[in-house]
Amino acid sequence: MNPAHKLRIYSLQAIFAVYIYILFKIILFKFGSINFGFLWQQLQHSSENIAASAQRGNFIPLVTLLNTFDHPTTHTLVNFTGNIALFIPFGMFLVILYPQGTGGGSFSGVLIRSLGLSAMLECAQAVLYIGTFDVDDLILNTFGGLLGYMLLRPFVRAYSSRKGSSVTKK
Repeated sequence: MNPAHKLRIYSLQAIFAVYIYILFKIILFKFGSINFGFLWQQLQHSSENIAASAQRGNFIPLVTLLNTFDHPTTHTLVNFTGNIALFIPFGMFLVILYPQGTGGGSFSGVLIRSLGLSAMLECAQAVLYIGTFDVDDLILNTFGGLLGYMLLRPFVRAYSSRKGSSVTKK
């Protein structure tokens, strides 16, 4: 592998790591500072937090989504579009970072990874009591990841067929 190609791969991985950091900061900390002391304190009370989170969370698919369209407010529309938009880059990064044939950048790979990351973030919100678990967020986040896949995949295929390789594999 030539040095320029290695640099491109490492640069993409670094940008992906920054994206994941920003994603966590937005979803878990709502743009606030990351306070590990606060998280530790929340974790120590997690058994109480889970019970409270379960009472205020949404575990029934499409309830929040239908409410968003029945009674749209600025908050619900920002939440709706934000949940999709935040995961579009995730799907794109998976397409770029996983070479063809490895499965990670495939439709099912993006689906599983988007759903898994979203579930992890939603569960963290519930356990740490720093947000509300909403199954509809899982749906929207996963859709966002798949949308990123669908937006970028045709370009990666065209690039790969033109160059005879994937974006990151040489």
